[in-house]
Amino acid sequence: MHSAPATLEIRDEADAVDAICAANAKGVSCAIVGGGSKSGLGRYAPQAQTLATGALAGVTLYEPNELVLSARAGTRLSEIEALLESNEQQLAFEPIDYGPLFGAERGGATIGGVIAVNASGPRRIKAGAARDHLLGFRCVTGRGELVKSGGRVMKNVTGYDLSKLVCGSYGTLALLAELTLKVLPNPETECTLLAIGADEAESLALLRRAAATPCEPSSLAMLPAGAALALDVHAAAIRLEGPAISVTARRDDLAARLAGGGIRFETLDVVDSKALWRDLRDAAPVAAKLGQVWRISVAPTEGFAVVERMRRAGAPLLAHFYDWAGGLIWFCVEPAPDAHAAAARGAVDACGGHATLIRASAETRASVDVFHPQPAPLAALTRRVKESFDPAHILERGRMRAEF
Repeated sequence: MHSAPATLEIRDEADAVDAICAANAKGVSCAIVGGGSKSGLGRYAPQAQTLATGALAGVTLYEPNELVLSARAGTRLSEIEALLESNEQQLAFEPIDYGPLFGAERGGATIGGVIAVNASGPRRIKAGAARDHLLGFRCVTGRGELVKSGGRVMKNVTGYDLSKLVCGSYGTLALLAELTLKVLPNPETECTLLAIGADEAESLALLRRAAATPCEPSSLAMLPAGAALALDVHAAAIRLEGPAISVTARRDDLAARLAGGGIRFETLDVVDSKALWRDLRDAAPVAAKLGQVWRISVAPTEGFAVVERMRRAGAPLLAHFYDWAGGLIWFCVEPAPDAHAAAARGAVDACGGHATLIRASAETRASVDVFHPQPAPLAALTRRVKESFDPAHILERGRMRAEF
């Protein structure tokens, strides 16, 4: 029997430096775990020991008037969101909570994990991704070096913008110790305009038309029949946010621009609208199904074609929906040893994009490329970045790529 990996509690940056330097000296690989809500993401690659960052917690700076917040990496996202809500502010990139996808309750995420996987939600099309809101950070690299990058304002970047590297690195480059983020005011109100009566392809075309209007939608999703809202028909969902008078005027203008072809419109009020986009943020329409889950990113014009290619390839879809006006597709398939990877990757490669396996068994995630294979020049660059931060491959060895 294999013994359980040792767990080291990281209480401060000095602990992180000591632990990683010791791991380098011994050649021991390390997993980095905050709340544990994202432990099922990435390749299955067990590590020799775990660096637990849950005690590395607490908001260290919050200046509502300056729209800036700093927190240690182990701080619960729910704590940060509650603090921001008390000042009617938010993390505008609307980070997905992966807990429900893995059968856990919402609220287990830490801010370090959010940044490590670049977790971003439906508002990304307007507000940008997590990496666009990261002003600065402190981390300990795989070399055991304490590094500070960025600061507290957006115009501080000179030289290399390291935030673009650590966001989405899944802990393979450095242990994040503290993050400084831009925050924004909450919108005064919101509503969601539902366009009902078109087929799947036409509904996606409606979303692209809505995106091209001056009505400033903040989120655009296509919900196939049965995917959400207990609707037995397809629906294009368009979120509008801002002052109440503006939201109402833009909703009416948008409905007029999209009218025709037998389309009917319904409006979700602020309560129902928030509930819908929270569910879509957390991929609820596919999370509830018992199957393997993929997340595909393509050009919005290619979303429907990708799903059709999947169907023609024989992939047994259990549920799917589109976000980002068709540019992001979540789908759940019946389990298979290879998670139908050939169908998913083939559908994406025909138009360009990325297919990421989000939920599958450990055995499948150990044998199938979880992340989309990179072209040779990009793979070489990825390796050089990894080895500049972590030459001995101490941190999360094998979690993103089998070779490192």
